[in-house]
Amino acid sequence: MPVYEYACLECGREFERYVRAWNEPVACPACATERVEKQLSTFAMASGAPRGGGGGGGCCGGGGCGCH
Repeated sequence: MPVYEYACLECGREFERYVRAWNEPVACPACATERVEKQLSTFAMASGAPRGGGGGGGCCGGGGCGCH
């Protein structure tokens, strides 16, 4: 089961939950509302990213756009 990070839209608390399905209802442990927002996890982003930068893709992937 994956762990997802959430932020409560009512009280602002941030928390993590194990969930079995993407659309599984999640409630804030502090105020019990289901008005929560799934956060973008830096761990999830880093786990699939290639190391050392570079690579292809996008206009900056090959350095052609002058952003660097």
